[in-house]
Amino acid sequence: EQKSDRRQSCLLPVVAPPGADGAALLPPSTPVFFAVLKKRLVKLVVNFLFYFRTDEAEPIGALLLEHCRITKEEENVFSISFIEEPERKYCFECDSEEQCQEWIEALKRASYEFMRRSLIFYRNEIQKITGKDPLEQYGISEEARFQLGTRKQ
Repeated sequence: EQKSDRRQSCLLPVVAPPGADGAALLPPSTPVFFAVLKKRLVKLVVNFLFYFRTDEAEPIGALLLEHCRITKEEENVFSISFIEEPERKYCFECDSEEQCQEWIEALKRASYEFMRRSLIFYRNEIQKITGKDPLEQYGISEEARFQLGTRKQ
């Protein structure tokens, strides 16, 4: 099995059946007491969280993990909400506290903005040690989006 084809069971809401491996996703804007559990497989690819029906190979949807907030809700539950649409919230239940924490960390590292900040940090660290800009060899050392303190206007 290729790593890029790996999907994990992890979407649905706040009560997965005993022995289910994965999480649960609440439909957006649904109060927990009206939630309908839907077992889904999920796959994180760069900054997209694709979700699949358990018996289908093609995704039925995806969440773009930009301008979103990942929040720990309960012991095995976390949520994704979007800054522009705070009422749009997806809750996930995992099988264990450890699995929940792994998902939270992976999702927080998945955004373009996180990757950009990491690139800037490591670029500066390498530059301090070597005295050379590591991006120069790629012809992108002067690009504003990879400079500290710059913002798109």
